Amino acid sequence: MFFRRIKSGWRLAGVSWRVLRSDRSLAAFPGLGALASFFLLASFGLPSALAFYEDLTVVGVILAGLAIYAATFAGVFFSVALAAAAASALDGDKATVRGGVAVAGQHTGAIAGWAGVLASVNIIINALQDRAGPIVGLLLGFLAVAWSLVTFLVVPIIAIEGLGPVSALKRSASIFRERWGEQVTGQMSISLIAFLIAAVPVAVLVALGIAMGSLAALIVFGGLAAVILVVAVVISAALTQIFAVALYRYATGEGSTGAFSTADLESAVGPRRRARWAS
Repeated sequence: MFFRRIKSGWRLAGVSWRVLRSDRSLAAFPGLGALASFFLLASFGLPSALAFYEDLTVVGVILAGLAIYAATFAGVFFSVALAAAAASALDGDKATVRGGVAVAGQHTGAIAGWAGVLASVNIIINALQDRAGPIVGLLLGFLAVAWSLVTFLVVPIIAIEGLGPVSALKRSASIFRERWGEQVTGQMSISLIAFLIAAVPVAVLVALGIAMGSLAALIVFGGLAAVILVVAVVISAALTQIFAVALYRYATGEGSTGAFSTADLESAVGPRRRARWAS
């Protein structure tokens, strides 16, 4: 059963890859999101670090909070834009960066609210994990995985249904409960593919840099390895959102969509099995 699910997830990731190859503008969104997040994080993070250095703790905490929120907002904004563009691509239309950004701009309020929820939950979980022992830390890890599953469809819901953050969360949780499937399998497979694609060249480049025994070589080869990792992350993010949109459509009764066949999506979403003792 486990290996069949993993095989199914790999196939779903492969279909997502074909959709991305058919419209490569989809890869622009996670790249833009990463750049915007980095810029905003640096804009608030550097003054925050300076404030802490000057013993201005309150100011430093406020600026750090703003840095986390701003970076999260940028990430969510471009994820919603990507989901909207992916929906167009799956419908056979030409996806554009302008079109995706326009849709995200229409839902700025919902994006701002959801970014606040995400940033708050992540801060709380990370703070608890830093102070927890091994057992509690493991439980918090499971909690983080459960949270990612329950919220997996929030971005497509905001992009397609235009719901606010609370309603989108309830909607995603409801779909997850009613149509329990293998979202985690798809996510794991996409992440695994990106890791495998990046791992070998990154390891080779780092090894070459170390073997050459000079700082300049290490910087050059290390820089190339970093670029490969960034590209892998961008591709992984794009594939994940394409899969999320297709999964959302199938789970809400729209059937197969785009390159995803009914068989593909049936392997990803199925009715939740009832317990044997349930009536």
